[in-house]
Amino acid sequence: MRKVAVVTGSRAEYGMLRRIIKLMEGDPQLALSLIVTGSHLSPEFGLTVGELEKDRMPIAERVQMLLSSDSEESTAMSMGLGMIGFAKAYSNLKPDIILVLGDRFEIFAAVSAAVPFGIPVAHIHGGESTVGAIDELFRHAITKMSHLHFPAAPKYAERIAQMGEQRWRIFCLGAPGLDSLDEIKYPSKKRLLKELGIKTERRIGIVTFHPATLEPGKAGPQTRELLSALTKFTEVFWVFTKSNSDAGGRAITERVAEFVNKNVERSASFDSLGRPGYLALLKHADVMAGNSSSGLIEAPSFGLPVVNIGNRQQGRVKAPNVIDASAEGKSIETALEKALSKDFRVLAKGVKNPYAQLDASRNIVAVLKKAPLEKLGKKSFCDISTGTRPHGNRRPIATATHSI
Repeated sequence: MRKVAVVTGSRAEYGMLRRIIKLMEGDPQLALSLIVTGSHLSPEFGLTVGELEKDRMPIAERVQMLLSSDSEESTAMSMGLGMIGFAKAYSNLKPDIILVLGDRFEIFAAVSAAVPFGIPVAHIHGGESTVGAIDELFRHAITKMSHLHFPAAPKYAERIAQMGEQRWRIFCLGAPGLDSLDEIKYPSKKRLLKELGIKTERRIGIVTFHPATLEPGKAGPQTRELLSALTKFTEVFWVFTKSNSDAGGRAITERVAEFVNKNVERSASFDSLGRPGYLALLKHADVMAGNSSSGLIEAPSFGLPVVNIGNRQQGRVKAPNVIDASAEGKSIETALEKALSKDFRVLAKGVKNPYAQLDASRNIVAVLKKAPLEKLGKKSFCDISTGTRPHGNRRPIATATHSI
């Protein structure tokens, strides 16, 4: 039986991994160990480990690493604490392979700690680009420390190959977080708003804004610009979800709290809505604003107009439902006017999600089950001229899981 350790450090990441975890849990060929870390274990960020406990997930280890601060120093120190915690977890669990997703500093710590153990790492959502965040550096470093790659789009598969990764290791299978969107029983808009304690006849806008960590000191001013633009749209009720644990996140949270306190009749803020609640809000919202990856990955599946603000997501593949705006009030205001227009809403409803492929989660699990562990561990740099096409790239998903 193959022992697989899955690492999750945030509410968004868990939502993308949830179906994969469930499939592994029910597979007699796999022994699953779930390692929980990051904001899941922080009361400041909603203690979202409760969502995993509610789902009866098999939590094997809890790695405490977040310090109660959002400075650059605390981020670096948290990474160090994380490496210590993950080293102990791997020593206890002795996994055959580790599965991680994304580009967070928590995941970088998890993968770095695996290197001395020689444990192969499988990485989901590699090859992407987020020019405005330090996550850009973490993601590509994680790629080079990983042994199996599950990029979400052909462009990203090619980028991983450009980094010298052998193409037989690359499986372009789509975004696994999209698999379950059609399986969720969404409440009606009326019921959703009642569950959230929102009483309004206004249109609904969802706002998720995180620091652009390569622009230190600008989170507060950029949030002020965003909030200034939102005040112009009195016909919209703005629902905010809390910023993440990146350096600068508290500045955003404090300014949002001030805005909501002054505008209780047309705004509300939540630490965490949970995956089903957040997706239900995307389904029923009229517009989304901010710089969350959910605006690029999940929102197209709901035909939701998105105003993507600033540089945090610069470089990512975007569907036509996304309007880019600079982090300046006037630019945001202009983009929101377009996003809320009837013509653009019609356009957004018809977009094709560039990250969607059939049953990505199941295909990822299939690869993990048959990947030759000894072969995975022996990495070599592959020059572009000598490679072959990544599995599944520009091919139907049904033909993606070839023998490796």
